[in-house]
Amino acid sequence: MATGSKIKESKQSPELPKQLPIDFLKKITNNFAEDRIISEVKMYEIKQGIVPDDDKVIAVKKLQDNAPMSADKTFSKEVQNIMALKHVNIVELVGFCTETQKKLVQFDKRYIQADITESLICYEYLPNGSLQANLFDYLSSLHLYADTKASAKQEINWDTRFKIIKGICQGLFFLHKLDIPIVHMDLKPENILLGVDMVPKIADFALSRVFGQEQTRLCTQTVVGSYLYIMTKNLDSTSTDFPCVYYKKEAWVK
Repeated sequence: MATGSKIKESKQSPELPKQLPIDFLKKITNNFAEDRIISEVKMYEIKQGIVPDDDKVIAVKKLQDNAPMSADKTFSKEVQNIMALKHVNIVELVGFCTETQKKLVQFDKRYIQADITESLICYEYLPNGSLQANLFDYLSSLHLYADTKASAKQEINWDTRFKIIKGICQGLFFLHKLDIPIVHMDLKPENILLGVDMVPKIADFALSRVFGQEQTRLCTQTVVGSYLYIMTKNLDSTSTDFPCVYYKKEAWVK
């Protein structure tokens, strides 16, 4: 893709998403009812929320207590990384919630009162589901935002497929060209959501990494991301004790 091509973007937005109270999110999801579920994986579940004033539908992502990373760390990272991003090919963050409440929990065969922090992130709702679901007609709760009520995939012709590929590349180009670049770290068909007119939007920034202005690689003790989608050439363990991911090499898809 030519770097000089025109891309619709606004790198920073003066309006940050507002913090929403937990009671409001319980109300619009019918207390996180099972019939509102959109997707559920190990780290989080996503429920459909309907805002009563204008019947606007949003996706409410609730972090699980048994997530591999702590809920606080995952929540903070995802909100901070995308709350100011505005781009047609990046899923829009519309709100968030973090509240600590006292609840009775079972510990050592007795109930005690503990402080429980609820962490939730609200996104725009994309009814066409994931790229994975549309390409392979395989709708399940493992596919982020896949509409479990859909009866059939939407046919994607080659012209639309090209537009989807181009949109994904534009979204990645935008992230990599920020003043402080963001690397997604888990880009796969499940994390590409399709909006109106099948416009692709990159989603799920829970594992993303932020690179400093002079930083070209990131060393980590834990390799994250979906195994089948980690490029082995992006990993280098020859110079350190831990794998290193090179930012300059993740631009392979552009």
